[in-house]
Amino acid sequence: MSALDKVKDWPVENVAAVLLNGGETTTTGDTSRVFELASVTKLLAAYGFLLAVEEGVFELDSPLGPEGSTVRHLLAHASGVGMSSREPEKGVGERRIYSSAGFEILADEVADEAGMSFAEYLDLAVFQPLGMADTELYGSAGHEARSTAADLATFAREVLDPQLLHPDTLADALSVQFPDLRGVVPGYGMQRPCPWGLGFEIRGEKSPHWTGASMPEDIVGHFGQAGTYLWVHRPTHRAMVALTDRNFGSWAKPLWAETNDEIWREVAG
Repeated sequence: MSALDKVKDWPVENVAAVLLNGGETTTTGDTSRVFELASVTKLLAAYGFLLAVEEGVFELDSPLGPEGSTVRHLLAHASGVGMSSREPEKGVGERRIYSSAGFEILADEVADEAGMSFAEYLDLAVFQPLGMADTELYGSAGHEARSTAADLATFAREVLDPQLLHPDTLADALSVQFPDLRGVVPGYGMQRPCPWGLGFEIRGEKSPHWTGASMPEDIVGHFGQAGTYLWVHRPTHRAMVALTDRNFGSWAKPLWAETNDEIWREVAG
């Protein structure tokens, strides 16, 4: 019996999950079923923005957003703009304010420079090369994409062994940016500090958290209010995708952490 079987007991109508452990792949549920991703969208969008950096659309330290803000600040939720408002709520670099609006600013800049919508850019730059035929950005770069567990497992493999991005670019993206910032992880409260990379959340010492308490501090990923998550741990070549059709809430907080702890114990031996 696999620890991934615990996912089957979640109180949701539909769930699909994929566990990658080195060269082994374990699945449960219909991995071809399309789910709303909510904020897991940010991982896909961030990859597109990082490719835009490599292609010279802008640089990580190019000014963008509020005065004093850069592409790096926006990707790391350190620009000061609000969750859904592009107006600054704090000064640049003062607080980690989790923001979909910041990703929308980035998407608009890519669209302007590339001469196509960011959705088209992301499809051409990420989805098509990886064969993610069932993945679509249909709205906000912060929270409006749909995908399947199979496609997101493909994306997780790219993060584990990058073919589209230069390894140095990805290493930067998975490193803590502006390390002293505190901020709120939606649903989990204020974290001091609140480590984040370039689009990728970094577990650090956050508590409580949606990943398991026994998992390493350098786990990276994201969860979404649609009841979805994706985590990756490059040093051990492990990753997991879990997609549901029940919005995040009190049901998910204990179950996600318990499931991830059990899975981590199993794969770690």
